[in-house]
Order: sequence, then C-alpha cells, then structure tokens
Amino acid sequence: MCKSPWYVYLVRCRDGSLYAGITTDLERRVEEHNHSPKGARYTRARRPVILVYSEACGDRAAASRREHTLKRLSRKAKQALISRHGAGL
Repeated sequence: MCKSPWYVYLVRCRDGSLYAGITTDLERRVEEHNHSPKGARYTRARRPVILVYSEACGDRAAASRREHTLKRLSRKAKQALISRHGAGL
C-alpha cells in the first residue's frame, strides 16, 4: 500500500495575510479552509483563501518541521519564496 505524501503549503487570505499548514491532500484542505468548519480558525475569519505555495515532504514529521521553518520566516522571505516557486504544483 502506498502512503499519501505530505505537503506543506501557504495560502493567502482575503486580508492578504499568509497561513502555513500541512496536509496529505491539498485540494481537500484548501476546500476546508474556504467552506468547512474544519478549516483553521485563523482562515475561517479571513475567507476566501488561495493556495500560493506548496511543496512535498517525505513524511508528517518532515512536513511539520518545514511548516515550523516557514512560519518563522519574515513576510518578505515568504513572498520571495512564493515568487520563486509559485504554487509548486
């Protein structure tokens, strides 16, 4: 059985802020952020969100470490990452 890959992602909220998270299904998670009570509290108050960056990680632990790194970046550094790599899809 093949395990689903883990992804770390950034979404841009309606107010222009950026939110980082991890998931095994990018499409489902963005849909949750936009339309479901399962979306993060932060993004539920700032809908709609748009996926602006993603990258595959080997496993959940790697995705969590990368998410932590992304959250510590300055806004300017996050914007540069988005500009260089786009949605990563």
